[in-house]
Amino acid sequence: MIRNGIDCIGQYTHLFKGKRLGLITAPTGLNDDFVATIQIMHENFNLVALFSPEHGVRGDQAAGAQVDTYLDPITGVPVYSLYRKDSKRLSPDMLDEVDMVVYDIQDVGVRYYTFIYTMLYALEDCATAGKEFVVLDRLNPLDGVTVEGNILKPGYQSFVGNYPLCVRYGLTAGEVATMANEQMNWNCKLHVVRCDGWERKMQFPDTGRPWVMPSLGIPRFDTALLYSGTCLFEGTNISEGRGTTAPFEIIGAPFINAEKLADEMNSQKLPGVIFRPVYFKPSFSKFQGEQCSGVQLHVIDNRAFQPLETGVMLMYAIKRNYELFTFLPPLKENSRPFIDLLCGDKLYRNESVDVPALLEQFREESREFARMKQQYHLYE
Repeated sequence: MIRNGIDCIGQYTHLFKGKRLGLITAPTGLNDDFVATIQIMHENFNLVALFSPEHGVRGDQAAGAQVDTYLDPITGVPVYSLYRKDSKRLSPDMLDEVDMVVYDIQDVGVRYYTFIYTMLYALEDCATAGKEFVVLDRLNPLDGVTVEGNILKPGYQSFVGNYPLCVRYGLTAGEVATMANEQMNWNCKLHVVRCDGWERKMQFPDTGRPWVMPSLGIPRFDTALLYSGTCLFEGTNISEGRGTTAPFEIIGAPFINAEKLADEMNSQKLPGVIFRPVYFKPSFSKFQGEQCSGVQLHVIDNRAFQPLETGVMLMYAIKRNYELFTFLPPLKENSRPFIDLLCGDKLYRNESVDVPALLEQFREESREFARMKQQYHLYE
């Protein structure tokens, strides 16, 4: 049986006894019996605060919603937002309430996915305040071996990339925390409650565990796998499938010829994936209520599939063939275009980009990161 950290917590009760605990969690914070980590910590220890990431500790907040402090209706524990308009960090007042902060959220192993920065911000804040930090670790659903994409460069930090990770980094949350704590010299008193039975080569389907959506935009394992590449379309005027039942699996726009794009992509014989012409009308987000056409990506071999390279190839195929394609402008004045933040560099907007050379550069950076990260592995 493969168990996450929360299922192994009985071996670590000494860490929590006699301490005021604050918990950062989300709907994926569940044990094998689908009991919420909130409930487990509340019933067995002194849980005095809940810290809410985007979407809320119980998943009842919309994407991007700003939440004020409130009482959790089930436990009565105060909930403090880590997704405020002015800050996404633990404030000194919040940290005064606790002796230890515990983190339990399922990561997807992709640099753009923001929960990992909620964890790293909190780890740094705890280091500054002299508080202990505990990661209830969870397996990486994409495996702990495969690394893809470039390393985020200085000057391109944001909440979709705030640490020099590759796009697909092949580490668990506990391993990322261990690496950052050492490399950034935070020197927080960090504890990782390890998973049991998980091996690095395992992808989520190998574990036999039920899939719990990390967020509504990642409804299935295939979505998480594709997300490494198709999330790039969030930085463009092309729909990434939000507002459909297959976000990040369906890519398109009103001006795309579905059959032509599918034929072009399939002719490249990219490993592990087939492209199917598709028509859709998003219920929200880009092109809400408009008829779109494009492709659906069907993963036929999880191991062979290279999502980042596939996403890059698809993006440039659309850019090359459709003059209406554009990268979106910066979200805020004096900030970088969103595609630069997703890339962690300005490479995608280079008008003379050589795609094969770009991907080879990414492979070299991936190899470099894969070698470096091995020293922080907690699992074989």
